Amino acid sequence: MTLAATDGDFESLLEFIRDSRGFDFTGYKRATLLRRVGKRCSELGLDSFASYHDYLQGNPDEFPILFDKILINVTSFFRDTQAWDYLREVIVPQIIQRNTNIRVWSTGTASGEEAYSAAIVFCEALGPEQFLRRTKIYATDVDEEALAKARAGYTSKELEALEPAFRSRYFEPLAGRFTFRAALRRALIFGRHDLMQDAPISRIDLLLCRNTLMYFTAEAQGRILARFHYALNDDGFLFLGRAEMLLTHTSLFAPVDLKQRVFTKVPKLQLRDRLLLLAQADNHGASNHMVKQIKLRELATEGGPNPQIVVDVVGVVVMANHAARRTFDLGPADIGRPLKDLEISYKPIDLRSPIDGAYRDRRAVALPTAEFALPDGTFKQFDVQVVPLLDDDGSVVGVSINFDDVTALTQLRSELERSKQEVETAYEELLSSNEELETTNEELQSTVEELETTNEELQSSNEELETANEELETTNGELQVVNNEMRARTDEVAKLNTFLSAITGRIPMGAAVLDPEFLVQVWNEHAADMWGLRSDEVVGQLFFGLDIGLPVKDLRNFVRAVARGKPPTDETVVDAVNRRGKSIRCRVVVSTLPGEQSPNGGLVLLMEEVKTG
Repeated sequence: MTLAATDGDFESLLEFIRDSRGFDFTGYKRATLLRRVGKRCSELGLDSFASYHDYLQGNPDEFPILFDKILINVTSFFRDTQAWDYLREVIVPQIIQRNTNIRVWSTGTASGEEAYSAAIVFCEALGPEQFLRRTKIYATDVDEEALAKARAGYTSKELEALEPAFRSRYFEPLAGRFTFRAALRRALIFGRHDLMQDAPISRIDLLLCRNTLMYFTAEAQGRILARFHYALNDDGFLFLGRAEMLLTHTSLFAPVDLKQRVFTKVPKLQLRDRLLLLAQADNHGASNHMVKQIKLRELATEGGPNPQIVVDVVGVVVMANHAARRTFDLGPADIGRPLKDLEISYKPIDLRSPIDGAYRDRRAVALPTAEFALPDGTFKQFDVQVVPLLDDDGSVVGVSINFDDVTALTQLRSELERSKQEVETAYEELLSSNEELETTNEELQSTVEELETTNEELQSSNEELETANEELETTNGELQVVNNEMRARTDEVAKLNTFLSAITGRIPMGAAVLDPEFLVQVWNEHAADMWGLRSDEVVGQLFFGLDIGLPVKDLRNFVRAVARGKPPTDETVVDAVNRRGKSIRCRVVVSTLPGEQSPNGGLVLLMEEVKTG
């Protein structure tokens, strides 16, 4: 069986595999494919690719065997130890320092050893807690069986090449195999991905593609590397295998350490390189890239009233019309930059995910209304639509991001809604006011009835007041009579006091008149002369509290006994000191004054010095 004789059959076989199982091997090196598929044909005893084509159609179980022959899943933990040491000591610290959230993509990961190696390196550098919080590792391959093995774990023999410390620290036994620790496994995502057909994972900090590119043709490698360039952040790193070089793609990636096969992305490309990148990211050859670029530019309208931005398949801004440049403050230097480097890509609404969705589904993606702050300080609302741009053959060459200005419409809707709410509020207030008026009317009627009742009560009160007034007039007359009587009695008391003062004044001895409470009411001149206290100093004072030469405290019992009427008159002689300081013998005579209600209406004290022979 010769290749020339079976070339058409072989291409038909590859197309059948692509259409039935989704594996596109057209980008793989033909010599390698012919050798591996031919070897499988020999094992089955088939002499042509056409016969093998028929065999595949009748035996679907043959596909996994064929894929295992073509996709040589040769991998191991920390393959090429020196390169991994360099990655751990030099590259990983830079990634950790630059990025809060770290994204790693292991392409062609096969059974997962490379992805787990990357997880161990970052976990050792960050610690388990920070590793889970900051790191996400995407492990992809086209071989589902290999991915299933990566998820299910490994035998003890397959882990022999791994350091014992790493085995015990990162793997745990489960159902006869050893799986990556469940607590850390959440940071790894395994999934099927075809480097030739599927859109790349974006915003990657470290992309591992070790000994995978070597199986593709130069044209296929160019398209894959164009996708890698789009996937990496501007400061991201590309980690290749020993058998791979990038000598023909130095405009996309610059070597960090050529010996260890570590490269970094060239973030800003010249127009020629961007055009080449656009062509290589597409499914056609580079020969028609200028035609594609011209068509891409013709799809946008420079003078349109609404802002429009056109982005090619690798994420570079190809065109922004006048309205877009004015609205979003884009300058000439922004044309040719990756969209993800511009603020418009994420603020105030994320455009990156919708762009990926438009590429994937090949249909327009409408975004909710977003408010944009313009450079002049005003705000506008836009309905955003991401539309994939398709070439004549149906291939995607970019996207057009259209911004439909709905500011006036949004304001009109807001005003309409506000007016509607105001009308509803006014109607509710009207209903409420009507109810309040009815309630007020009822309250007024009740108030009128209460006022009528109050009026009757006031009339009754007025009559009572008139009666009370008559009673007060009568009482006033009676009070005037009493007042006249009191005035007459006062005059009599005054006359009596005058008379009493006259009497006591003519008594040739000290005299004092006490009321029933023993308060001094009269103090004649002879008493003042004996004891040295004037009448105005004594009247109203308690007799027993006077500070005079007479021992009044010693006379307390004597005076009280006379006040009780036993006997009504009595006398005693005591030692005293007159106002001149002379010691004398003093005779004290006490008599009661009759009262109106009781026999004790007061006392009269007579005091005289007893002359000694």
